[in-house]
Amino acid sequence: MIRLGKPVSRLTLVIVMAMLLLCTVPMSIVSAAEAGAATGMKIKLDGDNVKMTDSARTLDGRLYVPLASLTKMFGADVSWDQDNEEATIHTNLNDTIVIGMGVPVVYFNEVRYKMDAVPFFTDGRIYVPLRQIAELLHATVYLDPEAEVVELETVKPAVTAEQYGLDEISKEYGVSKSELLKRNGLTGKDTIKAGTKLKVVIPSVYDSPAKPYTQAEFMLLAKITMVEAGYEPYEGQLAIANVILNRVKDERFPDTIRDVIYSGKQFPPAHNGLLDKSKPNASSLRAAKDALNGKNNVEGAVYFFNPDVSKGAFWSSLDVVATIGHHSFAK
Repeated sequence: MIRLGKPVSRLTLVIVMAMLLLCTVPMSIVSAAEAGAATGMKIKLDGDNVKMTDSARTLDGRLYVPLASLTKMFGADVSWDQDNEEATIHTNLNDTIVIGMGVPVVYFNEVRYKMDAVPFFTDGRIYVPLRQIAELLHATVYLDPEAEVVELETVKPAVTAEQYGLDEISKEYGVSKSELLKRNGLTGKDTIKAGTKLKVVIPSVYDSPAKPYTQAEFMLLAKITMVEAGYEPYEGQLAIANVILNRVKDERFPDTIRDVIYSGKQFPPAHNGLLDKSKPNASSLRAAKDALNGKNNVEGAVYFFNPDVSKGAFWSSLDVVATIGHHSFAK
């Protein structure tokens, strides 16, 4: 039986993940076919079979489960923000997890981490990658591929005692002292008294901190999104925000959000005063946040234009990635 949680060697983990847990889902709402088939994989929690109303799904070898079923297993509370398509999970260990549909970044206790899988909707259910969310719920994941069983094991926090402190707990659970401190919101300067409960499951997302951004960058992106596509649906606003971020990554353009917006002629509002007057609405704020968190519906597009207005050889020479609302997005 192969263990996918801690402790295992990094090489073993990488090999197992490559075989079983690699996929991405580009859109937040997918068809049943796109979401993969229901799987016969059995799920056990602390040795007992778990019956779920909706089956787990596999997609490109990765196992997804309905969020509602998973949180119920661990006694966590989940709330749903329909406007922002975000689920907030409050665990029984007082951790807070926020995930967005189609968004690869997860907020864990207000810190942003990048997942290697993306939550999605299908058949009226929110599906999440089992391993990464289970770890955030303070559980380990074991796989027995021959028996087609996934075993989840809840892990109780370790309780310090006079002869059982950070050093002993670190050795017992095979995690570093720095990881234990980080997981519990502590620093090396904190005094850990006897009787302190320490969480010992170190989520794998800790290895992938999300790229940071400033509040000023967020607001500027939201303002230009609003002035350029405030009348468009959310998907169109998301695409505008991503054209800017795609340019930041492209060596042909400046490498900051501000410089992209204020250079060249693609964004006239930056030069005629409209950008300064822009007041982002809720949808454009969400689009900017989701784009900064890696949700990209126009991969590679570095131009956008209204095909009914923009004519000529340059525009017709572009490779259109998508047309959303009144805009075409191209590279």
